[in-house]
Amino acid sequence: MNLSFSISELCKSDKAKQNNIKNTPNLACVDNMLNLIFYCLQPVRNLIGKPMIISSGFRCPELNKLVGGVSNSQHLTGQAVDFTVPGETVAGIIFKIQTSNIEYDQLINEYNKWVHISFNKGKNRKQVLKIN
Repeated sequence: MNLSFSISELCKSDKAKQNNIKNTPNLACVDNMLNLIFYCLQPVRNLIGKPMIISSGFRCPELNKLVGGVSNSQHLTGQAVDFTVPGETVAGIIFKIQTSNIEYDQLINEYNKWVHISFNKGKNRKQVLKIN
């Protein structure tokens, strides 16, 4: 399978760069991101057939706090990303994923602005949530 994502893409953060925060994952987080890419993100990319724009991936604790992330965010462990797809609605993306055979832990429609998707190997809850 050809992969459309990289670890560096999931760690990139303009906010971290602006605030001189070193957003570097440990080995366990890299392993989680590889699972997220292989089992979740790439299958979603293949399903939708369009590029996905990652707005937030891995966050170190300092970055997570700076952006107002919750203390138990799966972004801290490399298990989650937020993304959009040009020309697709958030609800439409979630429906496509939800009705596919793609594994995920959580799918969250966040403010109708982006999709939060997470993957927790062997412990996926298949939760679909909406934050207004």
